[in-house]
Amino acid sequence: MSLTGDKRSRLLLYVYRGLLGLLILSGLVFICGTIYGVFFHKNLPSREKPAASRKGGEEGQLFTGIGTIRASTADTQPAMVILFVTFIYYPEDKAFSEELALRVKDFKQIIIDYFSSSPVSELRGLDEEIIKTELLFRFNSILRLGKIETMYLGDYIIIG
Repeated sequence: MSLTGDKRSRLLLYVYRGLLGLLILSGLVFICGTIYGVFFHKNLPSREKPAASRKGGEEGQLFTGIGTIRASTADTQPAMVILFVTFIYYPEDKAFSEELALRVKDFKQIIIDYFSSSPVSELRGLDEEIIKTELLFRFNSILRLGKIETMYLGDYIIIG
């Protein structure tokens, strides 16, 4: 059963129009989704907890600039500690926000020094709250323009 030239060209025209309609519909869905996402949807990064609020109504955000840290322990056969440190800060405080950004390298070194001075047996026996308290104390000891109030440890794993 073969199609004549007229029927074949009509069929190709319908296919072309159908594909063009799908392309236009896809473009409209993409544009509308983008507009909705930009103007109406509150985006929260996947690793972040909801923002905290100060008494004055300022919105706090999580500082994730330190990233994932890998540190060796103080054992003869060192284990690897992997963790992701975040803490709440208030971006309205520009001076403190800038100090935090400038201290990222120091924060990383504090974390590495803390874990590399402890053996695995000691670290496994410590509660996560004790580790957070010690790191928080060490972070705040180098900060001059403000203090970190709350710290979170994500992906805290000891391998080895």
